[in-house]
Amino acid sequence: MEKLENLSIEEKVGQMLMVGLDGIKNLKQVKNLVKKYKITGVLLYKRDYKNYREMINLINEFRKLGRENKIPLFIAIDQEGGRVNRMPNEFKNLPSANMLAKEGLVEKAGEITGKMLKNTGFNFNFAPVLDIKRFPDNHAIGDRAFSNSLEEVTKCGIEYINAIKKYNVVPVIKHYPGHGATAKDSHFSLPKIDKEKESLEKEDLIPFNKAIENGADVLLVGHLRIKGVTHNLPATMSKSFIRKYIRKKNKFNGVIITDDVRMKAVKILYGKKKALEKAFTAGNDIVLFKYNLGDEKLIDKIIDDVKTGKINIGKINRSVKRILKLKEKYQIENLEIPYLEDLPKDINFDIENIKNGKGESYE
Repeated sequence: MEKLENLSIEEKVGQMLMVGLDGIKNLKQVKNLVKKYKITGVLLYKRDYKNYREMINLINEFRKLGRENKIPLFIAIDQEGGRVNRMPNEFKNLPSANMLAKEGLVEKAGEITGKMLKNTGFNFNFAPVLDIKRFPDNHAIGDRAFSNSLEEVTKCGIEYINAIKKYNVVPVIKHYPGHGATAKDSHFSLPKIDKEKESLEKEDLIPFNKAIENGADVLLVGHLRIKGVTHNLPATMSKSFIRKYIRKKNKFNGVIITDDVRMKAVKILYGKKKALEKAFTAGNDIVLFKYNLGDEKLIDKIIDDVKTGKINIGKINRSVKRILKLKEKYQIENLEIPYLEDLPKDINFDIENIKNGKGESYE
């Protein structure tokens, strides 16, 4: 793996970007981003492949580019189970986090998911959800949360993290500081958390802080306004929240990644172009976004701002150092993944005494 001091500014900026493919219509462009900027990773969705074989072929295309770059790629997925299921139909789907917790199967589910992802080429998973359940199952969080009890969410979250890490799959805890504290959905609007900061710290933040104490390395920040804290900005765009609150007060020195900055919660404020730059300069280590035609110009603008000093190179170096350290810790490699004619039973979600998840797509 390349060392920090050997990377160009273009490559350092690239290491701070994770791109959602958003359909194979964009495959050529996203592959070019990997080649040109050495972006840190790609996020794949169920719509990007029709079946298991297509998924393996697509993943191997990206893994080959990672080998050529000498900086391995994060191949990422949102694989929670339940409503958030990105695997092709050959795989059964696990039930929701809420049901897994009720049945005492969280650790087992984490192990099955970790093994499945490792054997299909994924190394970065946007799970577990550490929000507290306060609303019906079909709410933005709802049954994606383990429980309405912060103690149970904490316990289950740590179990899941430890289980999936056994397979060198990076778990991402989300949606900091707690999407369960608001009724609105950041996919469609900009939610506001009206709870006092002190209340958040005693409730919603507990599962996240305990997970960090127990080895969580990546924290996803949600597009959430927080009363008296983010000053009407989404947390993802607030320098003071990220630098003073997450870094200094809560002493988190792992990797901070944004929720997708193409979601309506931030697009309504900044538009799809400005949101990328705002998230980049706010102090996040990795900015996640679905690819749109013309994104190359936005990336070039960020690179120019670094070269001219508008964006501090020290901040860039610190972020890239964290990212490279994470890839080394999880032994991220981009070796070719073989296609298995017969999926192993324990990878194919064979859990006794529990009903199969519905597998509805939730974005």
